[in-house]
Amino acid sequence: MSRAVNLANLADTSVIAIDSTNDRVGIGSTQPTEKLDVVGVVSATSFFGDGSNLTNTGASLSAASGAQRVVVTSLTSGTMTAVGTDADLAWNSTTNTLSATNISVSGTLTYEDVTNVDSLGIITARGGIRIGTGGTVGPVGSGIVTYFGDGSNLTGVVSGIEVKSSGSSVGTSLTALNFSGATVSAGSAGITTVTIAAGIATNAYSGGIVTLDLSKNEHKVTATGITTLTVTGGTEGDTHIVRVINSGITTVGFSTYFLFPSGSVPSLPTASGAFSQISFQVNRVGAAGTQLFATAAVNFS
Repeated sequence: MSRAVNLANLADTSVIAIDSTNDRVGIGSTQPTEKLDVVGVVSATSFFGDGSNLTNTGASLSAASGAQRVVVTSLTSGTMTAVGTDADLAWNSTTNTLSATNISVSGTLTYEDVTNVDSLGIITARGGIRIGTGGTVGPVGSGIVTYFGDGSNLTGVVSGIEVKSSGSSVGTSLTALNFSGATVSAGSAGITTVTIAAGIATNAYSGGIVTLDLSKNEHKVTATGITTLTVTGGTEGDTHIVRVINSGITTVGFSTYFLFPSGSVPSLPTASGAFSQISFQVNRVGAAGTQLFATAAVNFS
């Protein structure tokens, strides 16, 4: 009889069991399945071996062991139960990137590059922020935003200025204005000043036919002798003022272009120094014949 058998005979079989057929010993197990089958807690100062068959040890896992675990704990002993699986935190060894579903930082997060940022407050970027594939916001304090695209979803943007000609709109998509004959000067704070001086045609004749250039809107005629007023050019709807000052005894008449109320042509004063004013609007120009709707204020004193 072996010593093991003697020990079994002396001990309670519910505590120590010997399987001599399979050379197994059970502690707390009546039917041992291993060389040493222990049901309960095994306490020892140290263990030897590779530990490949031990479970729930909290030991680190190999890179090829399937579902990985990341453990962050302050425990120096006991069982670590708070773990994150590869569904929560994943490492890509090809791109050397670590990805997580959500990250909460109570302090300051410093990073060099990031793909997506969802911020509820203020974003501060050291070297600028790129929007889409081309747009950029410049460095802090530059106040410059460059946007690329059709801008169809932008609001508060002036897309054009409505321009009217003789009271009729010529469109709202225009972004440039050309002031013919105007003086344009740049002021302070990016303000541009446009100065438009009224065109004045000064005609001095000692008699004969005076032809008013209707590309201008105001005219001055110093009339001498027999003077007849006529016009050239003109745009329908334009209005004009003619100042007539007599130099010596003068008789002033009008071409058939001028149409007066009731067909009554006014009689301008003939005395030297007399002053009269003729106002008219262009009704039509061209092959059908020029028509000017005119009124007269005579003999100012």
